[in-house]
Amino acid sequence: MPLTYTKFDRTISENEIKALNKAYRSLTPIQRIESLYKDFEIDTIMLTSSFAATSALFLKLFSEVNPDQVVYFIDTGYHFEETLDYLVQLSKTYNLNVKSVRALEEDHAFTSRDETWKKNPDFCCNLNKVKPLNALKQNHLVWASGLMKWQSDHRSTLDIFEWRGDVLKFYPLLDMTKEDRDRTISELDLPYHPLVKKGYHSIGCTHCTVPGEDRSGRWNNNPKTECGLHL
Repeated sequence: MPLTYTKFDRTISENEIKALNKAYRSLTPIQRIESLYKDFEIDTIMLTSSFAATSALFLKLFSEVNPDQVVYFIDTGYHFEETLDYLVQLSKTYNLNVKSVRALEEDHAFTSRDETWKKNPDFCCNLNKVKPLNALKQNHLVWASGLMKWQSDHRSTLDIFEWRGDVLKFYPLLDMTKEDRDRTISELDLPYHPLVKKGYHSIGCTHCTVPGEDRSGRWNNNPKTECGLHL
């Protein structure tokens, strides 16, 4: 496909996005990632990972295609120790170039002092996740993440490429079913997050995560299903 986007490109038309989706729809996840680096320069691409339950699959694919890609990890300051251990494990296993992104010191200190997650989890997520990442988005055209349709009602409405706010979202695993994901992880003998064996299947901050199937353990007893990053 005759599309090559550089760091000087800051927007993509609706027709170009339709063309990208048409071209990528029939490809496998790894073929989509390979095509991404043919269509976009590496410095236009922002790759994020929460190093949660099954992040090994997403990160292994990217590391095989382009080991130079920076992986951004949003360190909220409230992660499980097991998540930080998993980050170290996957970084060593796949030789990942991980860079942590954190909230402003005063923002994080406020949420700790205020225990904002108890009364306004949306605001807590905004200060510790959304706001820090917004600064990064300004320097990139494409944001790659490992979302899949089956994970939530919101995610079921997504397409492989979507313009969201001020960045082009790219979901190479989007149409992978839960069964496909688990089978691929088993076939490749990939490591799960240590908390999976304890019943955690969607893992975020310690204050807002309990054991549960899929995303049912996030923001328990709260209608909230997304931290706000992907809305």
